[in-house]
Amino acid sequence: MPRAGLTPERVVRVAADVADETGLERLTLATVAKRCGVSLPGLYKHVDGLDAVKRGIAMLAVEEMAARLAAAVAGVTGREALAELSAAYRGYAAAHPGRYAASVRAPAPGDAEHEAVSDRAIAVIASAFRGYRLEGGDLVHAIRMWRIACHGFASLERAAAFGLPESLDETFARIIDALDESFRS
Repeated sequence: MPRAGLTPERVVRVAADVADETGLERLTLATVAKRCGVSLPGLYKHVDGLDAVKRGIAMLAVEEMAARLAAAVAGVTGREALAELSAAYRGYAAAHPGRYAASVRAPAPGDAEHEAVSDRAIAVIASAFRGYRLEGGDLVHAIRMWRIACHGFASLERAAAFGLPESLDETFARIIDALDESFRS
């Protein structure tokens, strides 16, 4: 009989916390089961396995990030929206490294639930780009450029790969300036 109060959603949240603490690559169901207060076989009454848990973490992270991004860009447009969007993205990646690592995977083909979560996040990002009057392929390329820049920066920052003394915040602001100029041209 499943443990009272333990749901697949709760298991995913516990697993997300563990992933943030230890890294997504070190996440094990044994650790999650221990945190949930159940045996490993008992955990399987709530989830189908590690891949299902990682999928759940990815969807949770995308939902959380979309909410954070939406709040950041509410009422602002243009460069200000781009800067706020980017800062929120960078902040989420730093605060939730395990969740963030799970979020960068694209949904599996045919996974309608995961695709819907990703589509909602993309809509939030696209709304922040509204002030640039980009459409179709130009909008897709702009979003990709932005994501590549933010992901690359956040990943390198997390890996402590910036060893020079110049301000990381200044570097990040210059990236935003360059993207803004590109999107306006």
